[in-house]
Amino acid sequence: MRLTIHEAYRLAARVMAALGHDAQDAELIADHLIDCELRGLSYGGLARAISIAERIERHGDRRRPIRILHETAVSARLDGGDHIGYVVAHRATTLAIEKAEAAGIAVVGASDTWYTGMLSYYAEMAVARGLVSMIASNASPWVAPYGATEGRLGTNPICFGFPSADEPIIYDIGTSATMHAEVTLAHRLGKELPENVAFDRDGAPTRDPAAALAGAFAAWGGHKGSGLAIAVQLLGILAGSPAMPPELAGFGYLIVAMRPDLLGSPETFRQNVSAFADAVRAARPIAGGAPVRMPFDRSRSEREKRHAGNAIEIPDAVFRRLNELTRPA
Repeated sequence: MRLTIHEAYRLAARVMAALGHDAQDAELIADHLIDCELRGLSYGGLARAISIAERIERHGDRRRPIRILHETAVSARLDGGDHIGYVVAHRATTLAIEKAEAAGIAVVGASDTWYTGMLSYYAEMAVARGLVSMIASNASPWVAPYGATEGRLGTNPICFGFPSADEPIIYDIGTSATMHAEVTLAHRLGKELPENVAFDRDGAPTRDPAAALAGAFAAWGGHKGSGLAIAVQLLGILAGSPAMPPELAGFGYLIVAMRPDLLGSPETFRQNVSAFADAVRAARPIAGGAPVRMPFDRSRSEREKRHAGNAIEIPDAVFRRLNELTRPA
């Protein structure tokens, strides 16, 4: 199904409203989902709205008001009240930006949330205000540590954002070999997974999404990626999550934001970031290879391309299910 960007956004907002979100939160969630689509990350886009509905159907609406549990001039800890992470992380990021602009640096943690989405979405908020950011979020134990076949870690993304004299540099990765949303969408569409990204419940490698969801995903990058995932898990615990959050609940989100002028001239810093990015892109590619990219170059290019074409393509099955969710029960 081919939709204009506005049509896709309105569809996502209608689904979120049908699931009980007020207009402001519905539009915030829709903006995040459509940004995923624009960047070519369809598994985290409109298909994720179905997963949100399924989670609410399984657990019910348990939302409580989001509240600040502890606060200083440079920090805050939020209780997410079982609100979806798109809302909680946005609020935590907004608070971190305000505090960092006032004090130079800020750290904000949030707990009792789920589905935080793309951490780069929040890093873009920070770089737009000239701030450097480091962001981490843990999740349910879907991922096996290196050398194991049982889940102990979340998919555990980590992200860094740097303002520059031109395009900001944003690096956002998950620390699992495949993302939970990718496996869920593959299962929804009846597709196989790539090899060597998941285990079934008995520890055997599998390409079956249903078996992988019942088993565990592999860690990205062997022992190095597994170690990074462990660090993210601990940062989520620092933000207030339990050691291993339960299924789609209790995630921890942590953001550190800082003004570059804490350590020197912000203009010099931005110029140096741009100069370094230019140098990386100018590096000689491997024989027959494409030009070298900086992190986020692909996402930015895909977003611009889809904006220019004013079109988003989604599977027909996803479109049908989303429309069903907007109908009165």
